[in-house]
Amino acid sequence: MTTLKTILVVEDEPDQTAYLKAFLQDEGFAVITAPDGREGFEKAKANHPDLITLDISMPKESGVRMFRDLQTDPVTSNVPVIIITGITHDFKQFIETRKQVRPPAGYFDKPLDREKLLAKIHQLLGVRERGHA
Repeated sequence: MTTLKTILVVEDEPDQTAYLKAFLQDEGFAVITAPDGREGFEKAKANHPDLITLDISMPKESGVRMFRDLQTDPVTSNVPVIIITGITHDFKQFIETRKQVRPPAGYFDKPLDREKLLAKIHQLLGVRERGHA
């Protein structure tokens, strides 16, 4: 029996969290969720997910701060991060040109293109797509 790959979804909007969780579970992934960057960072350190999807604009602690914290902590520095945000496309250029952090493994605008996201996740995790009936 194979172990499911685990994805940590860090998103403050409950509807978006439920949507991503259901979608990823339907695709065969184990899913952990967190409503903000602070809790997301703690869950990333405690649960060692295989991949993280990260919103940028959140209360308590932003996704930008969490992204930087993930990269500087030895426990989480190699976990691929896909940013999913409703912030303007200019943000992608901003985050990709920061010298303090590596660019994210993927970047997707909201509303989300599920098929492109899934293809990127499969690429990053080295898993094959499940057959669809």
